[in-house]
This record gives sequence, structure tokens and C-alpha cells, in this order.
Amino acid sequence: MDDLLTTRDPSPPGPIAYLTGEYPKVSHTFILREIAALRRLGLTVHPCTARRAAARDVVGADQQAEAARTFCVVETARHPGRLIGAHLVALRHAPGRWLSALRLAWRTRPPGLKAGLWQIFYFLEAAVLARHLRQLGAVQLHNHFANSSCSLAMITSEMSGIPFSFTLHGPAIFYEAHWWRLDEKVARANRVHCISHFARSQAMYFSDPVHWPKLRIVHCGVTPAAYGRNPRGAFGQRVVFVGRLDPVKGVPLLLEAFARARATHPEARLTIVGDGPARAALEARAQALGLGAAVAFLGYRAQDEVAGILAEVDMLVLPSFAEGLPVVLMEALASRIPVIASQVAGVPELVEDGVSGFVVPPGDLDTLTDRLCRLLADPALCARMGEAGRATVEAAFDIDREAAWIAAILAGAEGIRPGGDQPGTGRPTVSA
Repeated sequence: MDDLLTTRDPSPPGPIAYLTGEYPKVSHTFILREIAALRRLGLTVHPCTARRAAARDVVGADQQAEAARTFCVVETARHPGRLIGAHLVALRHAPGRWLSALRLAWRTRPPGLKAGLWQIFYFLEAAVLARHLRQLGAVQLHNHFANSSCSLAMITSEMSGIPFSFTLHGPAIFYEAHWWRLDEKVARANRVHCISHFARSQAMYFSDPVHWPKLRIVHCGVTPAAYGRNPRGAFGQRVVFVGRLDPVKGVPLLLEAFARARATHPEARLTIVGDGPARAALEARAQALGLGAAVAFLGYRAQDEVAGILAEVDMLVLPSFAEGLPVVLMEALASRIPVIASQVAGVPELVEDGVSGFVVPPGDLDTLTDRLCRLLADPALCARMGEAGRATVEAAFDIDREAAWIAAILAGAEGIRPGGDQPGTGRPTVSA
């Protein structure tokens, strides 16, 4: 590893269990990539999920194969014999820890009867997960996201004695940090992977300074070689959005901006990749704006299909009202196309305004329209920004590099992440 790293124990860790609320699913492909990259390094990673993802959300052969090997906690806990057996094993194995886990679950419950009942469910499920982890010989439980599945991970760790860590994404958790007891989770985890400096700053805000050294920057990432494989031809008028069709993504704003832009760029086309509760309303809005065949709604697509789409379009727009650090922006930049994204959370740590794309004030229709028109009118600028974006991803958001950093952390690494702890180090300058 990098000479800035030192390790207390250079030996590789034992089996690791990865947990999240629903895994695998199309909106969490970054977790699948991270696990695959760790496995390529020789680590044994066992996937676990609190609940099975809906069949419509498991897209592509790679996700279907991963689903088949993933342990489902709720599915197992629904069998009374298995649930009772798991608690009897926990009581026999370490009765003090069982009681301590029960106290922890009750002490960290959010206010309200319903929330308290859910906390009891997490305690009941924790015995099932703890038994599974012991059977695997797991030495670490890692959870993605800091909400309910992290509550399960924290209680399971207390019951089993197996340390836990988690990846802190945001933004929603920061609106409900006290509800989800982010302070307690940071205090009890043996490390916290923060996907951006913004995420780390929020963890610092909600936790005791004594725990700040365990907050490590670990990016989500992509495999750059999977994108932009072929030389790109001339840039044109093809715009894409990729993401959940949810109000937080700001797609109505994109439709409005695109309709305005078509007044001067009538050949422009917009492809919307993704699905969700807002799809029907968005399709109706596109028709009301007179966009007709200029907008195509494709629904969810598998990872390789998204890569193919990004290879064919000329720019990606993500006008979200709130984000963490969207992996789709990394995928677009790796595909050598410019992006337009909202100036929220960690986005400016990835997208350099005027260099690899444009960062716009969230909710600002006029600025969004202006930047969209600038890219539609300037193929040379698109090409320069695309190359700058590719360089950024290669330097700081390569999943194999991030996996090596995770492996180093698991082995006790101290110091700065390989290449430095500052996202975007060495980004080239491009004139806009």
C-alpha cells in the first residue's frame, strides 16, 4: 500500500459480512461493485440483507446471482423455530451480551410506540444475524447506510461481540440523525466510512470529538475501464438522466429546462433511465410540455446497459434537491461526458464547476437551462469536460483503489488514504 499507511496487523482479515436494508437492488449497484472489488483482492465477503428486494429491483444477471447467495434476516426470522433457536443460542453463548443488547435496543429507540416496536423487531432479528455470523466465522460486520439496517448491525454487534462498521451516505440520515441515534452508532462502530468530506463533517457534527479519528473517507467508486471503452465521436444533442424517479431527484425541473432549451436546440433528445413512484406524473408532465417523442422513458436498466447508454449520449443532467455523492455522476464522467448537477452535499467534491461539468444551485431553473444550452451549443467544450471528468474518476473514484483502501483499513491501516485524503487530487484544469 501507500507509504503513508501503517498497519498494526499486516495479516489479512477473516470473513466479512456486508449488510444493508435491501440487497442487491438496482439503485445500490455501488455496494455490489464494492463487494466484487474486495473479493478480487482475495477477501471473503458474505452478503446479508435485512429484507429481500422486490423482483423488479433486481436487474441483470450479476444482481440475480448475488441475490441467490445473500442471507436474508427477516426471511429467516419469520420461522418461529429458527427465531427462538437463535435466541437460545445467544443466551447460551453469552447471556450478558444478550441482556446488554436488549438494553441497548430499548435505550436507543426513537420516540413513539411504533418506533419502539420496530426496535424490538431489530433486537429479535439481531439474534438470527448473530447466529449466522458465528456460523460464517465472520470477524467484521459492515453495513451500508446509517438507518434501520445500521440499528440492526449495532444491536447484532453488541449481542455477538463481532465488531461492526458502517458506510455513511446521506443526505436523509442527517435530517433524522437524532431519531436514528447517529451519535451512538459512531461511538460504537470500530470505524465509519464516509463517502465524502461533507458526510464526514456531518458525522463530526453529530458525534463526540473523541470518535472523529475513526471517520475515514472511503469513496463509492466505479470501474473506469467499464466505461468509455470506444473513442467518442462528435458530441451532439443527446441528454440523459439516470436515477430513481422520485421527487428528490428534481426531474420536473429537468423537463422544464429541456423544454426551454428545445426552443433554440430543436434536435435535442432526452432519455430518462430509471423508475419509481413519480414516473406516471413525469410522463404526463412531459406530454403537457409538448415534448412528445423528444423524451424517452426507459425504466430500469442493468449496469452494462447503463454503460452502453452513457456511451451513446452527450451529457448527463442530475438536478437533485438532495444527494450524497451520486455514483451515476462517476459513471458519466468515466464515460467522458460532461455532467450538470446540483450544488448539494458532496457533489462539488466530484464535479468541478466549469471543468468536468457544471454545478448549479438546486432548484434554479434559469441556471439549469443556461448550462444545458451551453453544452448543447458547444461540442468542443463537452469534449474537454469529458476528458477532465475521466481523469478525475481515474484519480480518485476507481473502485479497485477504494477496495484496496478498505482492505488496508480492515488490516489496521493508519494515515491517509492512497493518493491523499482529498477527493479530486490532481484534477486537470480545463477552460470553459
